[in-house]
Amino acid sequence: MFEIKTVTVERKSRESIIRTSIAGGKPAADLKEKINTSIHFLNHMIEQWAWRSCLNLSADVQLTHFVLQHVIAEDAGLCFGEALLRSAMQLMKYQGINGSGAAEGFIDEAAARVRISFEFRSGLYCNKGNVIVPERVEDMLCTDLWNFLGGLAQGARATLHVDLLSGEDPHHIWESVFRGLGEATRAAFSPCLWRKGQTPGVAGMIEVNVEES
Repeated sequence: MFEIKTVTVERKSRESIIRTSIAGGKPAADLKEKINTSIHFLNHMIEQWAWRSCLNLSADVQLTHFVLQHVIAEDAGLCFGEALLRSAMQLMKYQGINGSGAAEGFIDEAAARVRISFEFRSGLYCNKGNVIVPERVEDMLCTDLWNFLGGLAQGARATLHVDLLSGEDPHHIWESVFRGLGEATRAAFSPCLWRKGQTPGVAGMIEVNVEES
């Protein structure tokens, strides 16, 4: 994977102030401490995504009024998605990367297939198959994990597919999803000099300005 310069995105609304960042390099010693959404299980899933993608991810969430987990999950996903897009654009424009990736994540009895592509075609497509997803996992609603992923796809203007293959323990089901997301992100960010300055599709050259810090 190419070196990624730090990309930071701050999203302000009447409900929340969220700041996320994505950086390359060696694993940050304080990775866990820098992931703070106030939802413990969401923090753990972002950590799984970071570890498998080999990216240093950070998040800070401040709610201006009500403590609503739906707002935290969806807005954090949107903010991370925009940071992910800027990171992908940075690499696609100047160095060349695959721009799309597919992977399977698994832990114990649970497995999930995740595919992501940065082609400016936003959408989250879920196939739960025969897996029964319960209402809650740890300290959050499972619906809000889908909301996080939907926000991520929207913010990144990416196509994101999630297929649940197996699983009974809700913790394991979601951990397999976020492990798969990490591996798919790493595959999408892998070098491909042939695509320098281009998207993974055939739309042509990238004409979007990239902000760096």
